[in-house]
Amino acid sequence: MASSYSTTTILLLLLIAFLSFNQTQAGNRNPNSVVLGLTRSSTSFPIPKPPKYSRKRLSEVSDMIEPLRAVTDGYLITLNIGTPGQVIQVYMDTGSDLTWVPCGNVSFDCLDCDDYRNNKLIGTFSPTHSSSAIRDSCGSSFCIDIHSSDNSFDTCIEAGCSLSTLLKATCSRPCPSFAYSYGEGGLVAGILTRDNLRVHGSSPEISKDIPRFSFGCVGSTYREPVGIAGFGRGVLSLPSQLGFLQNGFSHCFLAFKYANNPNISSPLFMGDVAISSNDNLQFTPMLRSPMFPNYYYIGLEAVTVGNISSAEVPLNLREFDSQGNGGMLIDSGTTYTHLPEPFYSQLLSILQSEITYPRATDVETQTGFDLCYKVPCPNNRFTDDPFPSITFHFLNNISLVLPQVNYFYAMSAPSNSTGVKCLLFQSMDDSNYGPAGVFGNFQQQNVKVVYDLEKERIGFQPMDCAAAAASQGLHKN
Repeated sequence: MASSYSTTTILLLLLIAFLSFNQTQAGNRNPNSVVLGLTRSSTSFPIPKPPKYSRKRLSEVSDMIEPLRAVTDGYLITLNIGTPGQVIQVYMDTGSDLTWVPCGNVSFDCLDCDDYRNNKLIGTFSPTHSSSAIRDSCGSSFCIDIHSSDNSFDTCIEAGCSLSTLLKATCSRPCPSFAYSYGEGGLVAGILTRDNLRVHGSSPEISKDIPRFSFGCVGSTYREPVGIAGFGRGVLSLPSQLGFLQNGFSHCFLAFKYANNPNISSPLFMGDVAISSNDNLQFTPMLRSPMFPNYYYIGLEAVTVGNISSAEVPLNLREFDSQGNGGMLIDSGTTYTHLPEPFYSQLLSILQSEITYPRATDVETQTGFDLCYKVPCPNNRFTDDPFPSITFHFLNNISLVLPQVNYFYAMSAPSNSTGVKCLLFQSMDDSNYGPAGVFGNFQQQNVKVVYDLEKERIGFQPMDCAAAAASQGLHKN
């Protein structure tokens, strides 16, 4: 989840970020304690060459199918921006609106980004190498939107337009620089840019050019080394600019074992194709947060462990308070599901009472996860362990049985006929502000998730996402 800031606060925010960076380096930070943000990996991201698409009439392209590449903490979508096209891989994030890319091969600077410093293969965009790149104007709806949350001044006044041009609404000065923050403390600063965006149609042979697509050209960040494609409901988001907020989108995230495998991708559908033929899906209402209306919330009613109902789910996981706090955010940009206290600890107690394997407390200390167990591995191979099932019950009497690998996952290869698996849930930060819980991307693997925006509902259906990807031709031989 993200918010924007005006130009007057950028220098102060970057200073705060720099000070926070120094403080973080001095302390012992749990790398798995990220909430509402992306747990970055040290993966090397190869930069593919821009594919050669055949051009069809724009009227023929009403749907989109895009491949998502699984990495260890999220899913990357490939953006083809500029003239000629420059290919950049960025995270798909339903928990924010802005789409941004790192700009400048040499000048892009990221504070507290060890992964970036150790990996120079992350793509950057060069506006000087695109004949169609322009800076967005101060009067555009996108400029107004990105500065709206923290700025009561007209963006053209802030840009220094003369009174006569303000009265005539003819000022063409560029949009002031922006800063955009993420819930876990990340921060990006840059300029709003427009350029051509090329996307797939309903098949790889069809492409669509989106002229004057608005995105952030980011030159400096804090803890955000890789760009992001915002899939929220605001005017800046990618689905909004592509005209898909009237229908919706869906995805089927590959299992974690496919992370960093370049030969298979997760299918992402946008448009009518995303919400049609969903007879087997169960839909839960999409809740509208008065505080964050551009993001996607669902209501959690209960959690079942095996045949045991968990302790009472707090009311704030299915409804908002008078200020708009509460609800469960469904977020592809948060790695693990987060639950509030004391409900989270009560869930752990129920799991402990049902599991008889010995605890791997040393691994818990190393990883920061709360429940790790030593499991037998005959011939040093993991088997289907009898961990109790976990079922999430959402509003509208919807039940989603999580695949076991979505919550107990092997931390390393087995040794001496023993392996360790850990529960990949985490406790929500102790705060009454914002969402009460988050449904993360790890728990969405091998589940078809449909965002039916027209009917304001979210659907779930367990599915073999690798098979779904193969059926769409997303396997490489």
